[in-house]
Amino acid sequence: MTDAIVMSSGADKIDFMIHGLFSYNLFGHEVWITTSHVCILIVMLVMVGFAFMANVKMRHASEVPDTFQNILELIVEKLDGVVEGSMGKNAPKFVNYISTIFIFILMSNISGLFGLRPPTADYGTTLPLGVITFCVIHFCQFKYHSLKQIWVDMCSPLPPWLPIWFPINLISEIAVPISLSLRLFANVLSGTVMMALVYGLLSKLALVWPAALHLYFDLFSGAIQTYVFCMLTMTYISQQLSTE
Repeated sequence: MTDAIVMSSGADKIDFMIHGLFSYNLFGHEVWITTSHVCILIVMLVMVGFAFMANVKMRHASEVPDTFQNILELIVEKLDGVVEGSMGKNAPKFVNYISTIFIFILMSNISGLFGLRPPTADYGTTLPLGVITFCVIHFCQFKYHSLKQIWVDMCSPLPPWLPIWFPINLISEIAVPISLSLRLFANVLSGTVMMALVYGLLSKLALVWPAALHLYFDLFSGAIQTYVFCMLTMTYISQQLSTE
């Protein structure tokens, strides 16, 4: 597990792949637990632990906040501001969802700073995130639009009685979760591969200076990709709420 998650120390042992740790039989099928599952579990445990501490702290919040309470209020305030700035009056309906995926993706992206293989460098992690967003988008579409309006939109820019553009628009809709997940996956994986090459090929020289690369690939690039994923999610959802 350590060799699979932490970058190897020799040029002949460069390792940035996903590895199976153990398998079990489920309804006649062999199911593997991989390093990605372990990293996701670690990220989730950290999130749950932080949420538990935050809940306890806010239950006993003081009028003069201490450092931890200030951090909690700052996080909530900034996330609320980002969602409200993009979704306006619809922000309260989706702020919990957007905040959750924002924190999960950000923590997954920066987990490389702590020696883990980022879960978002696995397409099996980013695709479900894209599919969940896809389901939320079309739930809003069917909730706030009539079937007639949906048909008109799918046939646009031509009249609804001439559905030449319907297949193209349908493909563009299906491409939403694929583009969202691939963008996040490719950017995080590229950083993981670059750091693996640095540690593998320059192991004897990679003592302190790779920290700057970690700051870029894990922290800066990870934060940017988190922001892009969430902004696109809010944009797609807002398009379905524009006529509400």
